[in-house]
Amino acid sequence: MGEKNRQSMVGEVVSDKMEKTVIVQVMRKIPHPVYSKFIKKFKKYMVHVESVEPKIGDIVRISPFRPMSKRKRWIVREIIRESVKIG
Repeated sequence: MGEKNRQSMVGEVVSDKMEKTVIVQVMRKIPHPVYSKFIKKFKKYMVHVESVEPKIGDIVRISPFRPMSKRKRWIVREIIRESVKIG
């Protein structure tokens, strides 16, 4: 039938200290219910890494995956933009 159209998110890698796991922070902008001003909401996800090797500061696309552990249910699909080291 084809692959399911599953939810994917884009976020920034904030930690890469574990083996085969990175922590990705995803930012959403939602309107305030009363004032209609947009508010930034942040959430961190533990994400499994297989083929690509993202570093801190990289922007990555993550998608749902089978449970790998208690908190790890996402996988890195691609690196959208690599971080730039200055100096």
